[in-house]
Amino acid sequence: MRHFGHIAPEVRGRLFHQQPCEFGTDSPARTLSAALGATLYSPATRPRLADDIVKQAGLGVVSMVLCLEDSIDDADVVAGEENLVRQFDELDARAAAGAGLPLLFIRVRTPEQIADLVRRLGATVRLLSGFVFPKFTEERGIPFLEALAGAEAASGRRLFGMPVLETPELMYRETRVDALEGIARSVEKYRDRVLALRLGVTDFCSSYGLRRAPDMTAYDVQIIASVIADVVNMLGRADGTGFTVTGPVWEYFRVPERMFKPLLRTSPFLEGQAVELRERLIEHAMDGLLREISLDQANGLLGKTCIHPTHVLPVHALSVVSHEEFSDAADILRPERGGGGVLRSSYTNKMNEVKPHRAWAERTMLRAEVFGVAREDVSFVDLLAAGIPG
Repeated sequence: MRHFGHIAPEVRGRLFHQQPCEFGTDSPARTLSAALGATLYSPATRPRLADDIVKQAGLGVVSMVLCLEDSIDDADVVAGEENLVRQFDELDARAAAGAGLPLLFIRVRTPEQIADLVRRLGATVRLLSGFVFPKFTEERGIPFLEALAGAEAASGRRLFGMPVLETPELMYRETRVDALEGIARSVEKYRDRVLALRLGVTDFCSSYGLRRAPDMTAYDVQIIASVIADVVNMLGRADGTGFTVTGPVWEYFRVPERMFKPLLRTSPFLEGQAVELRERLIEHAMDGLLREISLDQANGLLGKTCIHPTHVLPVHALSVVSHEEFSDAADILRPERGGGGVLRSSYTNKMNEVKPHRAWAERTMLRAEVFGVAREDVSFVDLLAAGIPG
């Protein structure tokens, strides 16, 4: 699979200076953690789940979470587990017939479900990339990670874990540092099996009875912004100790009325002759989503939890590395620059300071590998327009 693999090769050729790389379930963890992109959640109870998965893969989705936790009723858990086993049998047949599949994860409720589901999936576990652990803390998380290691040994299949950070202990100021230190200890012990850390901002908001409006990003809610900052501070460092931290879910996909002006400038869409696209994005609250994706990236997050298929393409389009970013990163990482120094960017609009900007450049090159590099004259508007099914 590859990002933007659902669009025609000749179109990709026109869009990309460097095309997104191919990757699969057996790719290095470093590649997969960066390539998760827009991770689409789906309730595990959906009766045509296999069809949904194949369809979304054909529309550019590269990672999905099949949820047995908050997205389904407590009374439906057993039925959801049974449905997953049936749907994986169907997916196995579809894959054998040539259907492409995304990276698949199951969001469980308890550690015991991990071994049980792996056993029940049997040979079809080869389609599974791992599990998502809800409400992760050191105390709750260690049993999940131990169960993951046990299931991996029993199945002979590499399986990853993605803890969700969403408990009140992380919200409350008096317990936050201790909670983060405990999480850091637990994930460090199982570093090779932790693919990414996911932020559960909806649960954070519930601790204070809050819900952000479609005109507001997570970063406009200061109490939420503070916990995101502390999570990145302690768990997302670029010194080799950090993990990929993914962006929070955007809850909206259509807004009947808005209080504030749209957040999208008109000029990029005029230049790309895509005025109708801009109107459609605004109608479906995508201007707020696009702003939040940009703020995610500015605050050290990569990828995003998504609950609606229309959110996937904006995440991926804004994850593509611009030609300017790529040029700056390449200049900074030239071998002859190992001693440091300052140089003017090839676009002659900024200073590149080699040593301080090196970590940024390395991270940018990883993103360029998995999402590609746009041609010099290609904007995010072009990428959005090209990715929308005709």
